[in-house]
Amino acid sequence: MATERLLFHEMGLDDRLLKAVADLGWSQPTLIQEKAIPLALEGKDLLARARTGSGKTAAYAIPVIQRILASKQSVREQEVRALILVPTKELGQQVQTMMRQLTAFCSRDVRVADITGKADLSAQRPILMEKPDVIVGTPSRVLAHLTAQNLVLHSSLETLVVDEADLLFSFGFEDDLKSLLCHLPKIYQAFLMSATFTEDVQALKALLLHNPVILKLQGSQLPDSSQLQQYSIKCEEEDKFLLVYTLLKLRLVQGKTLVFVGAVDRSYRLKLFMEQFGIPACVLNSELPVQSRCHIITQFNQGFYDYIIATDELSLADPTAAPETAGKGKKKKRSTERRGGRTKDKEFGVSRGVDFQNVANVINFDFPLTVESYIHRVGRTARADNPGTALSFISHTELSLLSEVEEALTGDKADSGLKPYEFKMEEIEGFRYRCRDAMRSVTKQAVKEARLKEIKQELLNSEKLKTYFEDNPRDLQLLRHDKDLHPAVIKPHLRNVPEYLIPETLKGAVNPLSNRRKKKKLKSTPEGVVKSSFKKNIQVKNPLKSFRYSGGRNRTGKAGQS
Repeated sequence: MATERLLFHEMGLDDRLLKAVADLGWSQPTLIQEKAIPLALEGKDLLARARTGSGKTAAYAIPVIQRILASKQSVREQEVRALILVPTKELGQQVQTMMRQLTAFCSRDVRVADITGKADLSAQRPILMEKPDVIVGTPSRVLAHLTAQNLVLHSSLETLVVDEADLLFSFGFEDDLKSLLCHLPKIYQAFLMSATFTEDVQALKALLLHNPVILKLQGSQLPDSSQLQQYSIKCEEEDKFLLVYTLLKLRLVQGKTLVFVGAVDRSYRLKLFMEQFGIPACVLNSELPVQSRCHIITQFNQGFYDYIIATDELSLADPTAAPETAGKGKKKKRSTERRGGRTKDKEFGVSRGVDFQNVANVINFDFPLTVESYIHRVGRTARADNPGTALSFISHTELSLLSEVEEALTGDKADSGLKPYEFKMEEIEGFRYRCRDAMRSVTKQAVKEARLKEIKQELLNSEKLKTYFEDNPRDLQLLRHDKDLHPAVIKPHLRNVPEYLIPETLKGAVNPLSNRRKKKKLKSTPEGVVKSSFKKNIQVKNPLKSFRYSGGRNRTGKAGQS
């Protein structure tokens, strides 16, 4: 069967595109790419469901670029030929990066513009006046440009792509999308890409697609248990903090980890709690400026940070209210924003489609409220062929949500459900007083101050220093987002783990500070020639010792003479 697989060079792609694919190190297409690209090149509409991390972005990006390159051979006029709609700004930047990588050898022929950013319409107008071949944007931003007449699509558009289609309606874009359709030509090719097939996707299919080919690849929406290990552990509020401390401080969870919480305040509370124990982490939520969010994700992918505390706020919305009209949702959001005193970015989504690279673990500190939200969160790990682990903390109020998720997952495959995480909580009771001590410092006022401090700091980083970083890109690498916020009183003794507190069963697996001290002691008196340290040299040549010693010898000599 392996020999029958279709390869990139057999798809009739442009040489420049093949060269870019080779540069990215893609030796053969993924399953979704192998099936979707030939159908797309034939001009068919596509509705494709493939699990997250399966290469969906390239599956539509390659045919879009190929079609533009082919049409440029006959028509040299510069027009907007492709529109890619995404639900979040982070995903928009990621799609633009992928498009730029694939057009590395034909960047003059295929120009790409990302208009998802928070810049004013007037600032983006000059970019659109140049008529880039591909535009990436959220439905609301594209519609705003169409109504401002900065953008015209009804005469030139050839391809429409809707990425993460299952999220567009839940992000409140239903009305924007319907209004946007009036500005499109009657005939165009359309692709709908999604990780799940929901009622919203079926509604979009009826709106956008004409006799589509439906690709349902990989029956399970998540990888099977050989690649993705999914666990759940029943614990209440205080136990959640105790467990996350134990797992991270004793390094029982190793590798890059995403911790999902349900609200912005919760993310800062957890960050301040972790700060007490000297565990650095970044916070990622909708209140931070978009440049900061994208920079955090980039640095996390480059290995700067091990832990990100991400807020999946959309899962807090009433799941039954999600398909309702966007107007009602917006009113609710505005009222909550007024209460919080800060504006949240409705086009923010961390668990949604964003490509976090080499994530080893996902921890659901707060369990998601919908099955779709669980799939999108856990889908951040075990991407492509990499292994991954997902651990969910379940309180007694979340048991019904757990059973919903288990029912949905085991419906796909018997071995893809959540297994109970075998962890004896009584063995870590010794750490409880330390956690309570830390929690006493993390007051509501401390959380409020931390939230304000972080937002002010990130606004300064993203706005005032933006032009400086453009001129000095190396300095941007030095800008870190996991620094201590310190509004709470830090107790230095909490940073170290006393050996007597570590359970006997974990002593073999854990390498705490005490073990390091032991190793240092062993190294200080080994056999053979050893380089002595600077301090040891000082101790050897102590003038007081030599004076006392030589003085004693002189006295005895004098006594003997007399």
